Amino acid sequence: MDMANALLGRFLGAALTAGLLLTLTGCQDGDAGPRAAGDGSPVVVAPGKPGGPARTLTPEQAAKERPDDSPNAADHTYVRHMVEHHRQALAMSALAPGRASADGVKRLAERISAAQGPEIGAMEKWLSRHPAPGGGSGGHDHAAMPGMATEQQLAELTAAKGADFDRLFLRLMTAHHQGALKMAGEALAQGNNVAVEEMANEVVATQSAEIERMRAMG
Repeated sequence: MDMANALLGRFLGAALTAGLLLTLTGCQDGDAGPRAAGDGSPVVVAPGKPGGPARTLTPEQAAKERPDDSPNAADHTYVRHMVEHHRQALAMSALAPGRASADGVKRLAERISAAQGPEIGAMEKWLSRHPAPGGGSGGHDHAAMPGMATEQQLAELTAAKGADFDRLFLRLMTAHHQGALKMAGEALAQGNNVAVEEMANEVVATQSAEIERMRAMG
């Protein structure tokens, strides 16, 4: 995704969506000259390149210049898979209050739940606004999602308590987060939708920091 076009697209899209249209009238009294049509019609002020002047565009021109960020297959795959990925993280985290012995592990599980629960809601809303072409979901191939714990590993985590639970939880969740980073990197490299890009960047920022915490807890 071209960075310059993406930035311009975000500005223009925000201006059009939020209605931030500035009505500029012709300059008077010897000013430098007209900055927009003198009929008082609304225009969008778009920033120019670094060091260059800003431009004034009609809403129609702004809409045409906005890059097409229509979701592609990579966007749909990422969001659909990440919903399932997050759900497993929530299921693992829900075990911590009754089984973990370390307060740090319990707090980490709380943070994961607090962050990923709302993220699932945002991703489900995105999926409802952008259904996959043909209405197909493509299926949920858990084995294709990096970092996912196996059924046996989940059973072991459920049976563990105390320090054993803490060690297994940190090991499985670290691998789970690393898988999420890989998925986010693929979406950032191959996707086209700005909203998905923002979601993937949030995953990278949040889960990278949590990996460092888990490694420190060891």
